[in-house]
Amino acid sequence: MNHVLLDLFDHMESADAAVWSATFTRPAAVADAQLCKYLLHASSVQRAFLDAWKGRPFTFRDNFDAVHLDEELAGVRTYYPEARAFIADLDGDALKGTIRLPWVSWIEQQSKQTLAPTTLGETILQVISHSTHHRAQVNTRLRAVGAEPPMVDYIAWLWRGRPKPEWPAG
Repeated sequence: MNHVLLDLFDHMESADAAVWSATFTRPAAVADAQLCKYLLHASSVQRAFLDAWKGRPFTFRDNFDAVHLDEELAGVRTYYPEARAFIADLDGDALKGTIRLPWVSWIEQQSKQTLAPTTLGETILQVISHSTHHRAQVNTRLRAVGAEPPMVDYIAWLWRGRPKPEWPAG
């Protein structure tokens, strides 16, 4: 399972880099508040999960007013090598172990129900899936501002020989 998660994670980074790069091709895209929110929200969620996996204090950033993407890019990129190293060190037992995310109590309060336990492996899949969702939103906004959305499908990444991420210079 670990090698599958790492493969999906590698695709996630490559696809994330592609949408960031496409964003930087158009000033209108960089200036689009909704597009920026999608990019930075996805990154914030990725970071929140990594912090939970590593037992670090929970912090979550959800205010992106007056944020400049070029100033955020370096921080966004630091997530991927750290998370990849964490995932690479996991064994099957660790992936099957349950984890209670710091925000579960809040969701239980809001939904007025007890949430079922999740495994570490399931939460890694959640990060990958959540990122895919927001890349689709980014691609929709890219098209709306006149930029060409990149092809970020997993199968296309495989067909291209699993290329390394191509991040923008920022």
